[in-house]
Amino acid sequence: MRKAIVEFQAFAGLNITGELDRETAETMSLPRCGVRDKVGYATDSRSKRYALQGSRWRVKELSYKISKYPRNLNHEKVDVELAKAFQVWADQTDLVFKRKTKGQVHIEIRFEKGEHGDGDPFDGPGGTLAHAYFPVYGGDAHFDDAENWSIDSYRGTNLFQVAAHEFGHSLGLSHSDVKTALMAPFYRGYEPHFQLDIDDIQGIQALYGKKTHKTPMSNGDKTTTTTEAPVASGEDAELCNDASVDTLFNSAEGVTYAFKGEHYWKLTEEGLAAGYPRLISKSWQGLPSDIDAAFTYRNGKTYFFKGSLYWRYVGKKMDGDYPKQISEGFTGIPDNVDAALVWGGNGKIYFFKGSKFWRFDPSQKPPVKKTYPKPISNWEGIPDNLDAALQYTNGYTYFFKRGYYYRFNDRTFSVDTADPAFPRPAGFWWFGCKSAASGADTNSIPRDENENVSGGSRTVTRNFMLVIGVAILHLFAWSRSS
Repeated sequence: MRKAIVEFQAFAGLNITGELDRETAETMSLPRCGVRDKVGYATDSRSKRYALQGSRWRVKELSYKISKYPRNLNHEKVDVELAKAFQVWADQTDLVFKRKTKGQVHIEIRFEKGEHGDGDPFDGPGGTLAHAYFPVYGGDAHFDDAENWSIDSYRGTNLFQVAAHEFGHSLGLSHSDVKTALMAPFYRGYEPHFQLDIDDIQGIQALYGKKTHKTPMSNGDKTTTTTEAPVASGEDAELCNDASVDTLFNSAEGVTYAFKGEHYWKLTEEGLAAGYPRLISKSWQGLPSDIDAAFTYRNGKTYFFKGSLYWRYVGKKMDGDYPKQISEGFTGIPDNVDAALVWGGNGKIYFFKGSKFWRFDPSQKPPVKKTYPKPISNWEGIPDNLDAALQYTNGYTYFFKRGYYYRFNDRTFSVDTADPAFPRPAGFWWFGCKSAASGADTNSIPRDENENVSGGSRTVTRNFMLVIGVAILHLFAWSRSS
């Protein structure tokens, strides 16, 4: 009992007494953030401070979208409050936030009630107010729509303050044990003269550096940026007529490329960069067309696969004497693979071919365990015979097939639940084809005979909760981190 109370007091930034005193009991009853933090904080004499989750965005310009608004507030006022919440962090760094109303974004925001498809149901008024995912898990933020959200009022729950806290998680900050910090796990009420604690500032700057230039404040629902947004080149006839691709991959610099036949395109947040397509052979000299798969490993080198051969590049320069045989450099991996990616869940390399997949780990011998290959149906909802796969810069894993794509939730290990549902047309959502439909009629998607589309039965073990056999600490056990 005493140990559990001590851990809670350390977690909440309280005086550590080991006793269930009044301050401790009152803190237990406070509304709280729903992001799980590790139970068992240090209780020694170390300095209290912010905590970093370990992931961060690799770009400074981040987009967000409010997909579902709260029931009790004007939409335009919500736009303003959430823009202000992002600006709290932009004021201390060179981060820039841009609101979009459609298309792909880094951070999706929704107001939901109860169970809402992510395995973390809300609990009604009070209790858990909201939760957000760290960058490696996609950065999305969900707010409990059962709460009485308010603006500039002591009544209800202040939307701006809670949103600023949740967006801290979306940017990579864990909870702080400094109870005056915005990133403390408990909501302590409306503060009309709100400002970040020095602990919050040090935390966000540890992730993204100090501010080097001034950024204009957000005006209403549009956040003004200091640099021009990427300019799309307009619809590309080749990709918009047939959005299937050979492979997609992220470079070591964080740029996403799509390969198809002898051409490649550079992707932006809006669609395709101007000046594309270009010839693969002109930019990656020595690399053939019709690539099967590609990925960039954590050593910063990009690997391309075709037939029985593979090539390795540093940037766009071939790194040595290539091509080489897949059987030599990737022992245990078959020829003619369909797709490959480095999965963010564990940093291992995964290859897909037909109805099977292989996991490759160069740090172990042999690099492919005898238990592989395994059925792709283990990746619940992902079809066989893929065209491409990658982990995008927003932390999500994406799979592509015949012009459609699936967004995979690494937490639930299944295709994400969203509206429109997945699979979605890649032309509209990835390549800026405005004339394409945005949703998917799954009955019209071409499939292979006997193809797996629903996924197989599987057991997902979730090790999110530490069971504490003390009823009074139930709330503490549900204070969360990812």
